Amino acid sequence: MVNVNPLYTPRELEHQLNDSGASAIVIVSNFAHTLEKVVEKTGVRHVILTRMGDQLSTAKATLVNFVVKYVKRLVPKYHLPDAISFRRALQAGSHMQYDKPALNGDDIAFLQYTGGTTGVAKGAMLTHRNMLANLEQVKAAYGPLLNARRQLVVTALPLYHIFALTMNCLLFIDLGAQNLLITNPRDIPGMVKELAKYPFTAITGVNTLFNALLNNADFKRLDFSTLSLAAGGGMPIHHAVAERWEKLTGRYLLEGYGLTECSPLVSVNPYDIEYHSGSIGLPIPSTEVKLVDDEGQTVAAGNPGELCVRGPQVMPGYWQRPEETGDVLRDGWLYTGDIAVMDEEGFMRIVDRKKDMILVSGFNVYPNEIEDVVMQHEDVLEVAAVGVAAENSGESVKIFVVKKEARLTEEELIAFCRRHLTAYKVPRQVEFRNELPKSNVGKILRRELRDEARNKGNNTA
Repeated sequence: MVNVNPLYTPRELEHQLNDSGASAIVIVSNFAHTLEKVVEKTGVRHVILTRMGDQLSTAKATLVNFVVKYVKRLVPKYHLPDAISFRRALQAGSHMQYDKPALNGDDIAFLQYTGGTTGVAKGAMLTHRNMLANLEQVKAAYGPLLNARRQLVVTALPLYHIFALTMNCLLFIDLGAQNLLITNPRDIPGMVKELAKYPFTAITGVNTLFNALLNNADFKRLDFSTLSLAAGGGMPIHHAVAERWEKLTGRYLLEGYGLTECSPLVSVNPYDIEYHSGSIGLPIPSTEVKLVDDEGQTVAAGNPGELCVRGPQVMPGYWQRPEETGDVLRDGWLYTGDIAVMDEEGFMRIVDRKKDMILVSGFNVYPNEIEDVVMQHEDVLEVAAVGVAAENSGESVKIFVVKKEARLTEEELIAFCRRHLTAYKVPRQVEFRNELPKSNVGKILRRELRDEARNKGNNTA
């Protein structure tokens, strides 16, 4: 299986279909016009087309499909003459003999493409053993919170993403639970309106989602008495967001850490933790970690090093990319590219991505720390910190900020940072934006902002 982002541009879709060698695709009609532009340039031989209402009763299906196409105009014109309908494919399949394939744990279950936030998307080969192992590891980590009652999980993350695939889809299907699918999590008022209808017991998300919910007045009036699990990942949870979440819901945000190459979970805070420390917790069962310096030597507790992982959830490599595989898999260890510190008890904290680190006059500055401080200002809604070229110090810190209150000024924000950060970490530039660029799971794209800032600097020069 190759999970595809339905919002891909034709170029991105063509790349993934050709890179994976896909021979069939199931696609909803809303995005068929994108496929039409590239399908002849790929190896896809079977197009299975569905509409949004097709799995409803005949009457409801007719109404929904009419509204979607002709009233809301969500289906651009397309021409795929050889496509067959999803319902027709199901009907044909129901009369065919099922021949169970011979599989073992080493066979590939998913080509799960990396998010592309740090470069070109690559297909991580996730085997059946990888996925089943991580599912058991996730149950061991969160299970004690999920046994008390019938579960209903809020799924605001897209199911093509590895976080939601394992955590929301596979875990909660295994538990016999329900998923409340939020089709447009950017529509926070609409999402909150849906949440008000259901006694949800679990919710997963990224920092930007939790932050947006906390800034919605109607969300603050919801009933959280059934909530037993709130799990955050994908990006660091800001301390201010975690504190406000606990105060409102009575539940701690259990921050964890994972990546596509690990199916995805690597570590998580204990389910009975009673505070938010900014830690990504402890390695999950059957998982080994180590932190190493640039020479590959293990660093002492309290010192930053690149996080390396070994366990049954680690991929065997990238699809048809031996060079890139060799870069990250060495002697059985996956080198994640993330910088972390570990305390004496084994709790880890992500300092930053190796490629996001800012070098100011020879000192390492980690954007996460800057962002965590800035988010503590009551008038800040969102922030991203990046490094930009500086004549005297090599690089300096620039922050992109979305205001919560219009009164906030650059001078006030820099003065606030000076009270909480040592001099070389204080942002030298502040740029206010109406919004920040994000991936489809809500991760702020620092790389895009960094490239934009560098291009602006080059043009100025």
